[in-house]
Amino acid sequence: MEQNVILSVRDLHVKFTLRGKVLHAIRGISLDLYRGESLAIVGESGSGKSVFTKNFIGLLDKNGWVDSGSILYYGMGGEPEDLAKFKTEKEWSRIRGREVAMVMQDPMTSLNPLKTVGWQIGEALELHQGLKGEAARQKAVEILTDVGIPEPERRYKQYPHEFSGGMRQRAVIAIAMACNPKILICDEPTTALDVTIQAQILHLIKELKKKYRLTTIYITHDLGVVANVADRIAVMYAGDIVEIGTCDEVFYDPRHPYTWALLSSLPQLGVKGEELYSIRGTPPNLFNIIRGDAFAPRNPRALKIDFKHRPPYFDVSPTHKARTWLLDPRAPRIEPPAAIKNIRSIRKREKSGPA
Repeated sequence: MEQNVILSVRDLHVKFTLRGKVLHAIRGISLDLYRGESLAIVGESGSGKSVFTKNFIGLLDKNGWVDSGSILYYGMGGEPEDLAKFKTEKEWSRIRGREVAMVMQDPMTSLNPLKTVGWQIGEALELHQGLKGEAARQKAVEILTDVGIPEPERRYKQYPHEFSGGMRQRAVIAIAMACNPKILICDEPTTALDVTIQAQILHLIKELKKKYRLTTIYITHDLGVVANVADRIAVMYAGDIVEIGTCDEVFYDPRHPYTWALLSSLPQLGVKGEELYSIRGTPPNLFNIIRGDAFAPRNPRALKIDFKHRPPYFDVSPTHKARTWLLDPRAPRIEPPAAIKNIRSIRKREKSGPA
């Protein structure tokens, strides 16, 4: 992975007006996205994952706005551009699709039911690559082949309702690839698909990343989904990134109690005959001012300070940090849950190899 930044977010605050109140959706996120990497953003529904990434492509709802902070994009050569300052569709048309593309979780809402799949790919090719006529058709068929759609010449002429769910998701990915983007955001790309098709779609995105030298962002609520595709994982809760590190660091050495809870909830870590762990309570109401650690009311291991002061980031390694008071040298030593210890013991056995 090349360690040069393609997107740099600094102290981003995003707010919405809803029913006469102001909702503070993104609460001061800072994040660097490196060229050529796969970053997974994980967290429960409502944690702010989609809202955060919609700011990279100008798709924030009309009642939302960037209150403060910057989103510097380095992909176009020369000086970086601050996407947080973009206001008009004309400005966004230079970025959306062409530089940053997005694959939504429900392909039927992304596809036009009245147009053939080939026409929709051709439209993207004409708009973003300047291809027309036979050249556009040939390129569209090539992309359909790349995304694993059989009989691409025939499928090119078909409508979305003639495709299965997995094939529709492949068609949506094909349209995104026709834009020739540098960053591909995949928002829950496998949610509506069964397990075998999920694995195929994730493998496909991984292969496309290699072929087209993409930088990819996965948005998901399921840590298990990203284990084989992500270089780094950012864990989001209540509009903030509470832990970030390499895939191995977050899976095998998690430090934030919320990451512990997410991992403990994975069905594959359940023990036969025992009740599967679930996180108690619900995420906080973002209409209210959050004091301290937002996860504290749901955290059975919370310290008194968690309810009073928001923790800063503490470095675990040069690539791993977490926003939790448990990492403060003055904090009492609190053991992680049994599921986390099991993950660590599995890791130790893998590293030591067969006896």
